Amino acid sequence: MLYLCLICAERVMEHMTEEEATRHYEEYREFTEVIRSSGHFVASNRLLPPETATTVRVRGDEVSTTDGPYAETKELLGGYYVIRARDRDEAVEVASRIPGCRLGCVEVREIADDPATRDALGFDRHRGG
Repeated sequence: MLYLCLICAERVMEHMTEEEATRHYEEYREFTEVIRSSGHFVASNRLLPPETATTVRVRGDEVSTTDGPYAETKELLGGYYVIRARDRDEAVEVASRIPGCRLGCVEVREIADDPATRDALGFDRHRGG
């Protein structure tokens, strides 16, 4: 099964001192090497800060965009991992080792793999999953 691990913290790399960011990058490098070798790793990346984001909404025929999001929350979505795990317990165990877990939290969600979803996304037709 595949799981999405959403990493949330009060500060992203751009909000850290150079020394803190360097140390945090190294922690991520080490963690990623471990889960690559264990076979859990599927994909990962970090996200730029929310101030670089654009939120898009469509209401009727109108498309609107706003800068942000600027949610009233302390924790920012800073990155993600897609991991492979036998079950939720194993996914939680892997997620608990993500370095950002110590600075914020990691939300673990199973990625849908039902026939209707696969069909709607064209996975079986285009060999995308």
